[in-house]
Amino acid sequence: MKTLKKINFFIFSLILIFFYSCSNSESDANKLEGIAPKISVKLVDAPGDFDEVNVNVVGVMIKMDDSDDDSGWINLDMINTGIIDLLNLTGGVNQVLVDRFPIPVGTLKQIRLVLGDGNTIVIRNDSDEPETFELKTPSAQQSGLKVKVNAVIEEGFTYNYVLDFDVEKSIVIAGNSGNIILKPVLYASAEVSSGIIEGMVEPSDVPSMVYVLVDDMGTPDDDFTISANTDETGAFALWGVPGGTYDVIAIPLDSESVYTEGSALGVSVVNGEITTISNPIQLTFKPGSITGKVTGLADAVIATASIMVDGNAITDDTDETGVFLLENIPVGTYTMTISAPGYVSQQVEVIVEPNTQTTVQDTLLVI
Repeated sequence: MKTLKKINFFIFSLILIFFYSCSNSESDANKLEGIAPKISVKLVDAPGDFDEVNVNVVGVMIKMDDSDDDSGWINLDMINTGIIDLLNLTGGVNQVLVDRFPIPVGTLKQIRLVLGDGNTIVIRNDSDEPETFELKTPSAQQSGLKVKVNAVIEEGFTYNYVLDFDVEKSIVIAGNSGNIILKPVLYASAEVSSGIIEGMVEPSDVPSMVYVLVDDMGTPDDDFTISANTDETGAFALWGVPGGTYDVIAIPLDSESVYTEGSALGVSVVNGEITTISNPIQLTFKPGSITGKVTGLADAVIATASIMVDGNAITDDTDETGVFLLENIPVGTYTMTISAPGYVSQQVEVIVEPNTQTTVQDTLLVI
């Protein structure tokens, strides 16, 4: 009887150990899954002078080792694949490609964006009509474009990477063949090592490009810009801006616009944070000019036209024909003074319009 009790107790103990081991294994698995680092990848684009640039995104991969061959690449599960018009990804718009996919702890060496076939571009022809062309991809890049990262990946963190596709630099139009070649220029930045600048541009109905110049602390030739177009409300967002202080510049997309650039100076960016510019960036009117002719002057007498702008005098002397020209005058209404030695000065009210030369009537000076 004692022997039977011992056997039953032994079997019961084995069952307890088995269940405890299973429970402990599940607990460890959940713990490991809970602290595993994760990665998200977004695609954005800098503006380009095209109607559409359509690329077929078929894969995103990462490499966590130093091997030079194609081994060691990890495929990330994508939530969005297929044809993407890159020019839709400006002004703060982004396309999420990978969302919180678990990856190993270690050093993230490279990210690879893999493109498939069917890439196209839409360009306006001489008749201002859109035409679609095939984008040819060099064979060396068909396996995917690699971007060096070299970032330490630690447990418990989610790393949000922004792939900035620079369309303007990526499209090459071949000379004699007429082929349009896609040679992708791609920048990668982590939101934990960069920030975002958001703001508004006014007037909001003037489509504009907003940009900052990023100094990579190397040679000036290696500096680069991060840019985005405003949306229909005048809003913009600059993604992946490294921490630092920047002058944010806004310029109208239409070179024939009566507006010129505006700016927000000394904008501070903190890594991992969104900086919102409190006041809208105001586009300013392009300056105008004033011209006219002074009559009644004796030979060799020179007259002077002058106006005051913000407490400073802008002047111009007449030429041999009596004509003067005042340039780079801000938009507004001015009292212009025409004077010459020994003559009675005249004052003329002048309205300066943006990007316009205003011609005043001939001014007669008398002694």
